[in-house]
Amino acid sequence: MRSAQLAPASSIITVISRAVLKAARGLLRDFGELEHIGVSRKGPHDFVTTADLNAEKILVEELRRVYPAYGFLTEERGALAGDTDCPYRWVIDPLDGTHNYLHGFPYWAISVALEKNGQAVAGVVYDPLRNELFHAEKGSGAYLNNQRLRIRARQELSETLVAFSCVPFSHLSFLVNQVMGIRKPGAIALNLAYLAAGRFDACLAGKYAPWDTAAGTLLVQEAGGIVTDATGQQELKDSLIAANINLHEQLMQLHIFTE
Repeated sequence: MRSAQLAPASSIITVISRAVLKAARGLLRDFGELEHIGVSRKGPHDFVTTADLNAEKILVEELRRVYPAYGFLTEERGALAGDTDCPYRWVIDPLDGTHNYLHGFPYWAISVALEKNGQAVAGVVYDPLRNELFHAEKGSGAYLNNQRLRIRARQELSETLVAFSCVPFSHLSFLVNQVMGIRKPGAIALNLAYLAAGRFDACLAGKYAPWDTAAGTLLVQEAGGIVTDATGQQELKDSLIAANINLHEQLMQLHIFTE
């Protein structure tokens, strides 16, 4: 597999990048064998669980080898404690977009964030199929491989393309008539990375876990965007609205997450 070419990055981004590139090899190999699931595996869900676990195992081993004191929060294993006095924790989703992966739909990614005292300070979202590595550090900007990312500065909702995840269609009734288009690609971390890269103009989510949003949120923020819940709080709970500052305010006023 061809390695992603990175912009000059700190040691922490380099370590994360090497880990996700290594984990991606198995996911790519298994993704190419999906047509054989019925023959070679007990079932499709067992196949995906194995892919998840194998990728997560590689990520934990690689990151722990370099930073043995750090804790983990992972999708498959849950919380893994680090040293008692260590403020750092990895937040890992080894396969964001599991249903897409299972169906052979080419929209899935690996997401890894590093938190310090609960706040993301570094993050990587890697799309192995397109060899696109999105990375960010707090205060240092967001990048796609060698390219600096800036969120689009669109001002009008009527010109926007909006990605959503786990938002009831009934809640989108006001939005559909006010935007250019809406999409439900099926991978929140990659949606947020695409927002940072200007491919989407806004992202909405109504149900997610910390590993879905930790790295992607930092990417959006470092690309100049705003990420809050539906009440405007930066501590995300059960809703997410991400966009540039002007579109974010307009989306907040639509009360999309109000029953």
